Amino acid sequence: MTWNHEHAGVAAAPPVAIDWSVTAMTEAAGRLAAPGDWDLPRAAAAVGETVWWVTLVDATLVRYHPRDYERALASKAVRRRKTEETLEGLRYVRNQLGRSVEPAEFVCPAAGGDGTAWAWRPLPEPGLGGLTPRARHWELSRYRAYQGRLAGRDITGTFARCTEFLAQAAGLVGGGAPPGPGSPGLRGRQAGPRARRRIGRPRASTRSASSVLVRGASPAGEWPTPRRRRA
Repeated sequence: MTWNHEHAGVAAAPPVAIDWSVTAMTEAAGRLAAPGDWDLPRAAAAVGETVWWVTLVDATLVRYHPRDYERALASKAVRRRKTEETLEGLRYVRNQLGRSVEPAEFVCPAAGGDGTAWAWRPLPEPGLGGLTPRARHWELSRYRAYQGRLAGRDITGTFARCTEFLAQAAGLVGGGAPPGPGSPGLRGRQAGPRARRRIGRPRASTRSASSVLVRGASPAGEWPTPRRRRA
């Protein structure tokens, strides 16, 4: 995480903006976790929205608060490798959505389910001929993380793990103590009143308000990926 440590605190997103985005992220995931009979288009739209929020919060913490992110990963309550690879798989989904792939391409009914549970769809290896060798390496790494940690697995479980970890990391920003295990995790949580709002891409006001978190992205549109420290 050398690059991130050198740039920590530079034009950092204010904690209040991070808190607001963490709330929006957990609410988006909560809508998926709430019981209901969803068809594929509606479930896929909700998945796309939640991927957007999770990767936004993740990228903001990695870029502007890498020390707090690292502290959260080092917590005994976090299964570090699984969490890192799950988030890497979601970055692959985010990048594919950014190339106009439909969210429904990533969603399928869960095996052996009753039609109300959804899983990540296994995918063929993407064509990456137009990318530079470095970008191709990154994208293949993310694709393999998707296949290894997401494909065939329950979607709500993926988001529960990631949102719980990111909420803990965000709680460390500004020197605070991380939230306790499961808070504000989504296991067993019902969506609140705001969860009844329309499912879909974030509203224009939402994207505008969250723009404070994403200014300063690299020209390639990529976010630095945390690197493991040498032993």
